[in-house]
Amino acid sequence: MDANLRYWRAEGQSFFQRFLLWADALDPLLLLKSSNEIKRTRLLIQINEKTLNERVQNNQSSVHPDTNKIIPVLFRPPAFMPITLPLVIVSSVQRQAKHSFFWQFVFHTYTTAFALTNGNGTPKSEEYSVQQKQLFLGLGAISYSACVGALPLAFVNRYASKSPFMQLFVKKLLPAPLLGLTSAFTVAMVRSPEFDNGIEVMDRNGKVIGVSKKAGEKAVMETALSRAVLFGTTFFLPEVLMYFVQRARLVKNPRALGPVRMFMVMSVLAGMLPVSFSMFPQCGEIKRADLEPEIVSSTEETEFFYNRGI
Repeated sequence: MDANLRYWRAEGQSFFQRFLLWADALDPLLLLKSSNEIKRTRLLIQINEKTLNERVQNNQSSVHPDTNKIIPVLFRPPAFMPITLPLVIVSSVQRQAKHSFFWQFVFHTYTTAFALTNGNGTPKSEEYSVQQKQLFLGLGAISYSACVGALPLAFVNRYASKSPFMQLFVKKLLPAPLLGLTSAFTVAMVRSPEFDNGIEVMDRNGKVIGVSKKAGEKAVMETALSRAVLFGTTFFLPEVLMYFVQRARLVKNPRALGPVRMFMVMSVLAGMLPVSFSMFPQCGEIKRADLEPEIVSSTEETEFFYNRGI
C-alpha cells in the first residue's frame, strides 16, 4: 500500500480528521514546491513514514498514490480552488446561452481533467486503451454537460419569457442542481473504466488481493456525489444569502452587490472544498460481503482497501 494511503487510513478515519488534513493539503503555497523537492520528500517518507507532517502534506498534494508520478501542477488539489473559482463566478453571471455554453464548457473541461488525473490509476484492459476510452467519454460528457447547463437560458431567451417566476427559476434556482448533477455526471463518465474493468483492492497489510468492479463503482459514486455537493452548494448558497442581503438592505449601494456576491461565492467554495473532499475516506474500505466471490475465495481477510481518488 502506498505511503499516502497508509497515512490516510491511519490519520483520516473520521470526517473531522480528514477535514483538517485536507485544510492543510489544499494550501496553494504547496504548488510552489519544485519537482526535485517533491521527489526528495517522497524518498524520505518511503524511508521513514513517521516523518514531519509538512512533508506528508507536500506528498499528498503532489504525488499520485497509484502511479507514484508527480501530478501536473494545474491538476494538483491545491490548484483546484484558484482555477475553478473564477470559472464558477463567470459561469454564474452569464445571461446569454452561447456565452453560458462556452464558460461551462471550459469549467467542465478543467474539472473533468482534474477527475481523470486524480482518479484511481489501476484500471487495465487488454482489449482497448483505458486512457483513450476515458478521453472520448470525457469529451462527450463535457459537451453534454455544457449544453444542459446552457439550455435553460436558451429556452428563456428564445421564448422571451417575462414571467418573474420563470426568470427566478431559470436564473437563480435551476443552475445549482444542474451544475451539481452535471459535475457528478462528468466524474462518473470519465472514471467509468474503474467500475467497468475494476480497481485493485488490498488487505490491511497493503498486499493486492485482486481487481474489483464493485470497489470501483463505490469509489466513483462516492467521488461523484462529493462533487455534486461541492458545486451544487457553491451555486445555491450564495444566491440564498444574497436574497437575504438584498431583502434586509444591508448593502446600500447597488454597485456593491456584485463584489459582495463574489465574496460569498469565494467563501462558500473555500469552505465546501475541504468538506466535499472529506465526505468519504481517501483510503476507501469495502467489506468482504460486498466483493466478488472470486476475490473473497482467495483470502480470509474481512476488510479490503482501495484508493478512492479525488
